[in-house]
Amino acid sequence: MVQETRQPVILASSSLSRAKVLRSAGLKFDIIPAKVDEDGVKTTLRAEGASAAQCAETLAELKAVKVSQSHPRALIVGADQMLECNGRWFDKPTSMEGVKTHLLSLRGQTHTLATSVVVALNGSRIWHHNAGPSLSMRNFTTNFLDEYISEVGEVALSSVGAYQLEGRGVQLFDNIEGNFFTILGLPLLELLSFLREHKVVTQ
Repeated sequence: MVQETRQPVILASSSLSRAKVLRSAGLKFDIIPAKVDEDGVKTTLRAEGASAAQCAETLAELKAVKVSQSHPRALIVGADQMLECNGRWFDKPTSMEGVKTHLLSLRGQTHTLATSVVVALNGSRIWHHNAGPSLSMRNFTTNFLDEYISEVGEVALSSVGAYQLEGRGVQLFDNIEGNFFTILGLPLLELLSFLREHKVVTQ
């Protein structure tokens, strides 16, 4: 059983999936979403020629450091994920029509989920881990897509890929390379290893 033993842990994210992953692992933590101008950061970094992975790491660090400045003694976990396909960066869809457009753009293509997790302490980054799972969507029919969207509903708006791999969304794919937890938005095994080293969870 994973237990908190020393420093408090704060998740600097409003992501329900990340919180669920951490809770399922038995970690005790608080949630304080960081207020970061993500769109502005993405626009700036894209103009500077940054990669999706660099953008994800920058956003994860900004979130962690932002919250750490107000809670310097806690370990602050910041995370971010960027979906890149054929050089295009995808954002979360904002409507159900956007979900359909999103998935049609990804159909038959392979995309990368550039995922980063950063831990901050005393207002500074002390650890980070980056990963880039690769996912290939099959050439599903429009009928399947319509049924999928109807079944999952607005939950599709909660993820950058507009799919839930832990549910029916797995049927959208014919090949996946990468850690399951990382695809969900948090490199959990690496984060838990770091927390064990810092005696936040039991060795």
